[in-house]
Amino acid sequence: MAKQASSRPKEECGICGIFDHPDSAKLTYFGLYALQHRGQESAGITTSDGKNISEHKAMGLVSEVFKEQDFEHLHGHLAIGHVRYSTTGASNLVNAQPFTANHRGETYAVAHNGNLVNIRKLRDSLEEKGSIFQSTMDSEAVVHLLARECCKKDLKEAVEAVARQIQGAYSILLMTRTQLIALRDPQGFRPLCLGKLPNGGYVLASETCALDLIEADYVRDVEPGEALIINKDGIESFFPQGKQKSSFCIFEQVYFARPDSDIFGINVYNYRKRTGEILARECKIDADFVMPFPDSGNYAAIGYSQASGIPLEFGVIRNHYVGRTFIQPTQSMRDFSVRVKLNPVRSFLEGKRVIIIEDSIIRGTTGRSRVKSLRKAGAKEVHMLISCPPTCNPCYYGIDFPDSDQLIAAQKSIEEIRQYLDLDTLYYLSIEGLVEASGKPKDTFCLACFNGEYPVEPDRSFFKDTLSCGCG
Repeated sequence: MAKQASSRPKEECGICGIFDHPDSAKLTYFGLYALQHRGQESAGITTSDGKNISEHKAMGLVSEVFKEQDFEHLHGHLAIGHVRYSTTGASNLVNAQPFTANHRGETYAVAHNGNLVNIRKLRDSLEEKGSIFQSTMDSEAVVHLLARECCKKDLKEAVEAVARQIQGAYSILLMTRTQLIALRDPQGFRPLCLGKLPNGGYVLASETCALDLIEADYVRDVEPGEALIINKDGIESFFPQGKQKSSFCIFEQVYFARPDSDIFGINVYNYRKRTGEILARECKIDADFVMPFPDSGNYAAIGYSQASGIPLEFGVIRNHYVGRTFIQPTQSMRDFSVRVKLNPVRSFLEGKRVIIIEDSIIRGTTGRSRVKSLRKAGAKEVHMLISCPPTCNPCYYGIDFPDSDQLIAAQKSIEEIRQYLDLDTLYYLSIEGLVEASGKPKDTFCLACFNGEYPVEPDRSFFKDTLSCGCG
C-alpha cells in the first residue's frame, strides 16, 4: 500500500545504544519504546557479546517487531537500536536499521538520525571505488566509509576521517564487536544524550525520556561535533572537526520531542508552555475558552490559558485506542481519518467562542477538517493560534517537511490560509517569540523551515526527488 501524504510533520528517527550491561537488548528495546514517537515505520536492534553479532529488525512499531522469543538470540553486553520514519530512502525492510556489514573480519553496525546533505556525491564516489550498496539509505554510506578508513587507520582516526567527509544533520551510533561509537554533526541539528546505568554501564539516546524509562542517570548531552568511543577502558571524547557554532533544530522543541524530555538543555514541557504564554501576549482574543487538538497543542494551550485568564477546556476528545486500520472507509465517510481520532463535544461547543491552540500547520488539510467539525458542532467563533511561525521551506536535515509546493504557508498568505480553514482569526507566533521561549540566543537554532536560511547548504536537486521517501 502506498504511503499517504500526511498533513502533520513527521519525525526522522530515534536511536538508543547500551554499553556494558548483560541485558543490553532489553534495555535498548525499552529505550526505543520511549522513543517510538520519533519513528513508527520500522524498528531494529543489533547486539554483540564481544565475538558474535546478532540482529532483529522488521517493519512496524517496537511492540509489534519484538516478541519475548526474539531476545533469546540477541545476546551480549553491547547493543544499538533504531526506530525509523523515512525521509531519504524508501519505506521497506531493506532500509530498516541498524544497518550491519562485515568487512575484513570485523562487523560494523550503524543507527542514524538525520540526513546527509552530500549523500549523492558520497555514493557516487564510493561506487566508483567498488562499493556495492544494499539499500537506499544515506546511513549505509557511513558504514562503507568507516570500513574503508579502518583498513588503513585505527578506529579513532577512521571516525575522524568519516566525520570530515559527511555533511548535514546526523546523530549516529556505530558499533563494532567490542566498542560503541557516537558521532554528532558540528551544528548539533539532532539531539543525542549520554547516560549512566545503575551497574556502571552507559547509554546513548536521542532523548532523555529513554534514560528515564531504563532508570539511567543523565550525564550530559553529546556536544555538537563531538565523537565518543566507549569500550572497556572507558569513554574517549574528541572533536574531529573542532567546535563550531550550533544550529539546533527548534522544531524538536515545537513538535517532535516528548514533553518529558530535555532537549538542547531545555525542558520541552516548559518550552511549549512558554510559547503559549507569549502567544497570549502577542495575540489577545476575547473568547469563552481555550482548547487544543489533543495532544499536539496541549502544553502551549495551558500556557495561553494561564497567561490570558481564559479557561482551558477540551472541546474535542481524542480516542487513545486508535490503531492502524487497513479497511478503507466508504466515499460517503468523508474526513474519516480526522473523526476516528478526535470527536467534538457537541453540547459543550454549541454557541461558544473558541480559541484553538495548535503547534503547526503544514499542508492544512487536517486543520480544515477539524475546524469544519467544530463549526458543525455549533461553535459560534473559531480562532486558531499557532505556537510557531509559518512553515514556508522544506527541511533537508531529517524532517519530512514536503517541498515548498506542498507547504500551505509557501503557497498562500496568512489571510488566504484563514479563509481556507474557515477561521475567524488565524495568528502565528513570531520568530522572536519562538526563540524567546527557549531562553537562548537566536543564532543557537536552525530556523530554516521558517526563514529559509540553511546552516549547511544541501544538494537541493537530489532532495527534490527523494525528500518524501526515507531517513538515515
